[in-house]
Amino acid sequence: MKKSLIALSLGGLTIGITEFVMMGLLPDIASDMKVSIPVAGYLISAYALGVVIGAPLLVIAGRNYAPKKMLLILALMLAVFNALSIIAPNYNVLFASRFLSGLPHGAFFGVGAVVASRLADKGKEAQAISIMFAGLTIANLIGVPIGTYIGHHFIWRYTFVLIAIVGLLTFFAIYLWMPNLEKGESVNMKTQLQFFKKTEAWLIIGITAIGFGGLFAWISYIAPLLINVSKFSPEDVSSILILAGLGMVVGNFVGGKLADRFSPAPTTLALLLVMSTDLVLVYFFSFNQYMSLFLTFLTGAISFSVIAPIQMLMIRTAKGAEMIASASLQGSFNIGNALGAFLGGLPLAAGFSYSSPNLIGVVMSIIGMIITFILMRLHQKQVQVQPI
Repeated sequence: MKKSLIALSLGGLTIGITEFVMMGLLPDIASDMKVSIPVAGYLISAYALGVVIGAPLLVIAGRNYAPKKMLLILALMLAVFNALSIIAPNYNVLFASRFLSGLPHGAFFGVGAVVASRLADKGKEAQAISIMFAGLTIANLIGVPIGTYIGHHFIWRYTFVLIAIVGLLTFFAIYLWMPNLEKGESVNMKTQLQFFKKTEAWLIIGITAIGFGGLFAWISYIAPLLINVSKFSPEDVSSILILAGLGMVVGNFVGGKLADRFSPAPTTLALLLVMSTDLVLVYFFSFNQYMSLFLTFLTGAISFSVIAPIQMLMIRTAKGAEMIASASLQGSFNIGNALGAFLGGLPLAAGFSYSSPNLIGVVMSIIGMIITFILMRLHQKQVQVQPI
């Protein structure tokens, strides 16, 4: 494996811990900052807002920098802004630091995805991108549980010390291992933003925000599903979630291989079909503990197998604006996060069972399939230099 791709994976690890560890730290932070759990939950929203705003703006601001320089700046931002959380004296400062920590998220993955595809051997571009996103899956498997443990048993601020250290490791790994790729032709903001006039751009954003959002309809309510439907004890949940993390690691690499072999668009369509089928199984069979464990792993694997194909689909569609398009895709993932959690909560608020959010996920996945099919038909009507 190329060291340059390992450097990108370290960035994914930093981002993954930063984004997901907050869910486990909310009680500790709420107690320390003397705010309620719902108010502490706004810290999650602050990060997501930073991702959505920072993704396009930072890529536009750094559009004429060499890729290595841009990645170094973004890695340093990850380390420094997370370090602010270590010393935040009150809730408002912590809120601001979480917003700032989200700013480089989308830009790092956006620039990193384009760089990974350029560093890849011919025909293995999607697999190279999946190596970068492997850091995100490893964060869910190992980093987040460790960070949560530290926050629970010591001081939650120490978790951000860990994140800042990994961020600095990312910086030095990029400095030492990343080749000096040419920055390519200089482009202005108008050229970059022209991409969003294309119908294909909004179709891919819709596939991501709605289709991939089906994952979040499941994972947002997985704890009450495991406790109330599968009848596991609350103490078992954190251990079971490691299965989901392991599935994400496996699915991420499988998705990369599939996208390289069959091309991204049909791969995305097929995987969304598999995801919708899987969520139906979750709805009907989660009452059985053995099936529940198996489906937790399987759903994690299927959901993350979609990431690399969608990323490659966006890059191949956005000729001349690959970085801003790829970065904006990260904002779409976060919209899917919020949309899946919101829509998945509606049947629960109406009094339906804790299995019901999965049916919302099924509908979202099917809508994602329909949008993918429309995109494929649109491309069939156009003369394509490179197939998607």
